[in-house]
Amino acid sequence: MQRNKFTTMRSLKVLDRCKGAQVYALHTTGGGGGDVGDKLYHQLQDHLSVNPVRPISMHNYQSSNVPLAYVNETLLPYGLPVSDLLEPQIESCLKFVDFIGTLADLYRRIENCPQFEKTGMYLEQCAIFKGLSDPKLFRRTLRAARQHTVDVHSKVVLAAWLRYERREDELRGTNSMNCCGRNIECPKATLVPGYNPEFIYDPCVCSKNPRGESVDDYSIEDVECSTSDEYRDMSFCIGENEIRCIRYCIASLSTPFRTMLYGGFRESRKEKINFTQNGISIECMKAAELYSRIRRVDSFDPRIILELLTFSNRFCCDDLKSACDSYLASLVNDVENALLLIEYGLEENAYLLVAACLQVFLRELPNSMHSPNVMKYFCSPEAKERLALVGHASFLLYFFLSQIAMEEDMKANTTVMLLERLADCATERWQKQLAYHQLGVAMYERKEYKDAQSWFEEAYESGHIYSKVGIARTKCKRGHKYSAYKMINSLISEYKPVGWMHQERSLYCDGKEKMSDLEMATELDPTLCFPYKYRAVLLLETNKIGAAISEISKIISFKVSPDCLELRAWISIAMEDYERALRDVRALLTLEPNYMMFHGKMHADHLVELLRPFVQQWSQADCWMQLYDRWSSVDDLGSLAVVHHMLANDPGKSLLWFRQSLLLLRLNCQKAAMRSLRLARNHSTSDHERLVYEGWILYDTGHCEEALARAEESISIQRSFEAFFLKAYALADTSLDQESSAYVIQLLLDALRCPSDGLRKGQALNNLGSVYVDCEKLDLAADCYMNALNIKHTRAHQGLARVFHLKNQRKAAYDEMTKLIEKARNNASAYEKRSEYSDRDMAKSDLAMATQLDPLRTYPYRYRAAVGPEHEVSAFAVLMDDHKENEAIAELTRALAFKPDLQLLHLRAAFHDSMGDYASTVRDCEAALCLEPNHADTLELYNKVRELVKEQ
Repeated sequence: MQRNKFTTMRSLKVLDRCKGAQVYALHTTGGGGGDVGDKLYHQLQDHLSVNPVRPISMHNYQSSNVPLAYVNETLLPYGLPVSDLLEPQIESCLKFVDFIGTLADLYRRIENCPQFEKTGMYLEQCAIFKGLSDPKLFRRTLRAARQHTVDVHSKVVLAAWLRYERREDELRGTNSMNCCGRNIECPKATLVPGYNPEFIYDPCVCSKNPRGESVDDYSIEDVECSTSDEYRDMSFCIGENEIRCIRYCIASLSTPFRTMLYGGFRESRKEKINFTQNGISIECMKAAELYSRIRRVDSFDPRIILELLTFSNRFCCDDLKSACDSYLASLVNDVENALLLIEYGLEENAYLLVAACLQVFLRELPNSMHSPNVMKYFCSPEAKERLALVGHASFLLYFFLSQIAMEEDMKANTTVMLLERLADCATERWQKQLAYHQLGVAMYERKEYKDAQSWFEEAYESGHIYSKVGIARTKCKRGHKYSAYKMINSLISEYKPVGWMHQERSLYCDGKEKMSDLEMATELDPTLCFPYKYRAVLLLETNKIGAAISEISKIISFKVSPDCLELRAWISIAMEDYERALRDVRALLTLEPNYMMFHGKMHADHLVELLRPFVQQWSQADCWMQLYDRWSSVDDLGSLAVVHHMLANDPGKSLLWFRQSLLLLRLNCQKAAMRSLRLARNHSTSDHERLVYEGWILYDTGHCEEALARAEESISIQRSFEAFFLKAYALADTSLDQESSAYVIQLLLDALRCPSDGLRKGQALNNLGSVYVDCEKLDLAADCYMNALNIKHTRAHQGLARVFHLKNQRKAAYDEMTKLIEKARNNASAYEKRSEYSDRDMAKSDLAMATQLDPLRTYPYRYRAAVGPEHEVSAFAVLMDDHKENEAIAELTRALAFKPDLQLLHLRAAFHDSMGDYASTVRDCEAALCLEPNHADTLELYNKVRELVKEQ
């Protein structure tokens, strides 16, 4: 057993190292550009050595120009934050007391459900993953739901949702009906019913047959002439006009026609039948007669086809209706057409036509969310019923719409109405929990506390335990604070406590009890922002401003959020540190450009303008030098603020938007990073540059092959650093066997031969060194790292340490990591990596520091639970050596309470397996496979334990 676990841990260790040294490094730095890059860097360095940029003390400004009272009134017009007014937001997603058990149960149900029901299961998984910080999990599950969809309605909604997740509406020059080239999102493929999961990622065929074109050419006149009058044995008379028909062909249109023309009715014996009173136009009847012979409608005028649709419903002509429905659906390509045709579709129960119209509306989101003409088809109960009659009202549809509405404006009437329709469509337990809870959150935000409490109670009765938080909060707002306290207290007593329970109880108590709950909340879940914010404001109120800054900085160091940056800026203004305040506000604006400060009373952009006179003014050249300095000190927030400053001076500079996106990715702010990347693409001034940014967008949303294609197309237009870098990165992430490694090396060398700035060249050298290490070319790797360090790429110390370690120069490796710790402002990862080159006691100390600085890093928990550094083979099972399996499991469980992680789950499963606790092993394996269904080591352990259980 122990040997198996040791193998497991070593594989996890290698994965972690590769992620840190190769894949992550390849993707974390910002955009190049210009043949003056390196020269500019050295010129700026020379300039600043003579004329250094120094922060100007605020006291100098105050003594000479500005009275302090005026400064406070200008910069703090709404005073300082007050601890009693702080409260955490009620999260709108599904939350669980036993999240690991929830994941395991969901995995079992997905594996055991019939193929045609998998879409619903994956939709539930989407709802659960929506509450996690990694959007890739949500997108992957959304793709799985689309892959297993059968009906057109679900295909339309899921394809539109996938498109929305990329926010292609923000890309200039794109059309909402543009095809991505794959069946999974193709607007034509979505209108084809059927189950074909194996073809979902294949290239679509829409380019071979453009919308609206027929496969072959023919004219109505030719077809009319092709049938002789001698075969036309009857007529329909409309007024004075007579339409000659073939009785058999008309009878074949439907059962009513067959009965009328060949049954016992008088019309069966008549040659002429009067249709004047049936409300059918001559053109429509002629078209029906022609269709009865040729079985096609694609050469008719759309107005005639709409009449034929009505005709087909009146006389039950199913094939004719299907042909009209399909052809009209093919004509819908913009909102104007959709608004015109959807009424016909709803009136005539035309399933495909309505689907096509909905597709346009959904692919135009979020813009269409603000159109009353569009939203009238979704919001009201009557609108939902009309859609239901045509087969287009579903929980899936309103799930999609309501999520976007909440992102746009949680308090809006549209949001509430869509959530009400979501509740109307909810049938399964999890659907009711989600819909009722989100209605409660919306009502709470609107301060409609009575209604909010009612909805939270509905969600709780449906089984959503977290909704008790909403019930307690609304009770407190309505004057029943002690009742709220008792409710949360009972929750802590009844279930295994988690961080949010203690956080919530702290709202309803005071003094030491309140602080004790907040400390316990942080201990159980260090990612909760509210405890840090409350303690910081409390320190500020007692005039301990430095301690307040330190407290809020603890969470900012590993979890960047606008509200925490706002609070630190607020406190910095109070302590007259205007440079730090401006830095934080600028960084905040890169996360949320429209953020409102001071309880929503001042736009953050306005505060930037107010702060600017009180700090040193930088030219664009000064900014570049500042960026180099912050980059070399691994100060990502400082770098982000400098880039924001540069963009304020030059908002059309695409490489700056690109650099901003990569800094945001490094800070794990993926949504903001993608927005910056789209802006980089929009501001690109050449095709080859635009293709690179489009490639990164595709890569970051899981389309690696398309990203490679964009890189190759860009290189074919112009060889550039960024195009080669993108191609090398995407290939390195796909596979790194010997042949592909050689190709990646060549691509990176090609990139380094192209003009770029020192920051990007440092990154490329660092990545090249990592590939050389994997190819065991240690001297070449060392050269790359040294060259990177020469141009201030500080992270190269980590790669150089790895080279020394592989050369059995452990002390040199340790010293390299010490240099990185000393230079880096954000150094949690450096402490973690240095532990690999330390003795056991020092390693434990370094890992304790890494956890203190960043509790989200998983390797320290794994080490403390089971395995020493890679070089300490004899130290396998640090706790296992002393037979302390329970302590090891407790260490992993502590981290899993706030970070559901594949590697942590896999390791805990291995411990359970070694102890013979197969039920727990299976649970942890299933939870891990819910996060990553193809994880080979977990699948192997899972199958082995299930076989053992069967044998027993």
